[in-house]
Amino acid sequence: MELRVLRYFLTVAREQSVSAAAQFLHLTQPTLSRQLKELEEELGKQLMIRGNRKITLTEEGRLLRKRAEEILALVGRTEKEITQSGDTISGDLYIGTGETEGVRQIARTATQLQKDHPGIQFHIVSGDAMDVCERLDQGLLDFGILLGDIDKTKYNYIELPLKDVWGVLMQCGSPLAQKDHVTPQDLWDKPLILSRQVGNKSGLYRWLQKEPTDLNTAATYNLIYNASLMVEEGMGYAFTLDKLVNTAGRPICFRPLKPRLELGMYLVWKKYQVFSKAGELFLENLQKNFGALKATAQ
Repeated sequence: MELRVLRYFLTVAREQSVSAAAQFLHLTQPTLSRQLKELEEELGKQLMIRGNRKITLTEEGRLLRKRAEEILALVGRTEKEITQSGDTISGDLYIGTGETEGVRQIARTATQLQKDHPGIQFHIVSGDAMDVCERLDQGLLDFGILLGDIDKTKYNYIELPLKDVWGVLMQCGSPLAQKDHVTPQDLWDKPLILSRQVGNKSGLYRWLQKEPTDLNTAATYNLIYNASLMVEEGMGYAFTLDKLVNTAGRPICFRPLKPRLELGMYLVWKKYQVFSKAGELFLENLQKNFGALKATAQ
């Protein structure tokens, strides 16, 4: 497959029309149609269904669109890293992370670094652990922030001297809101709103002392703001990490768990990763800042 043809394919997928894509690409419609047909023949699969009004992708076409986007993004990054000037440190750094207070430390280091090297651009890609690991494995991220247990055989990592603390978002009118902490027994009969990635890694079910099937899970989420709206509407009690939701002026509040439940925090990157100059400098500064933060905490 040629990169040029992948770009053609993505344009058709976006425009949902061969004629519109041909006009955008400054090609004749027969030329573009021939290129698409040759691509399908090369792969031995139908990629598109040509309707009267628009083109839709087959299952194989949707997979190719996803992979083509990843391939072209990686090619673009590689070209920029290789062609950038050797006299200045610049380029793009991609960092994947879930919702965590640890992003503050990343932002602090990034701000310091950009003062000396304004040509470095940072791109924060939000997602849960599954999203971050998938993008790391595909080479689309330079670094990721992961919470809880990590696969230390797969990634190099720095353990951040920070801990995220679990707690529960609830309506201020709830009887539990009168307590300073929430115990497992307080929640056994309550409708719960859980992160979609809650499992053995979080230790949450162990803390609850119940099997998932014995609990009343009313909903799941992957963005805590949406979960906070569910709480406001009375759907249930949302497990989340501290400092992620600003409850000021809202009819909801946060209460930590008792016994206390924490998650370790790691900055990870692929083993045998070859960093750009910007990536090397960022990691170096990050380690210095984390070292200073750890010393202060001790």
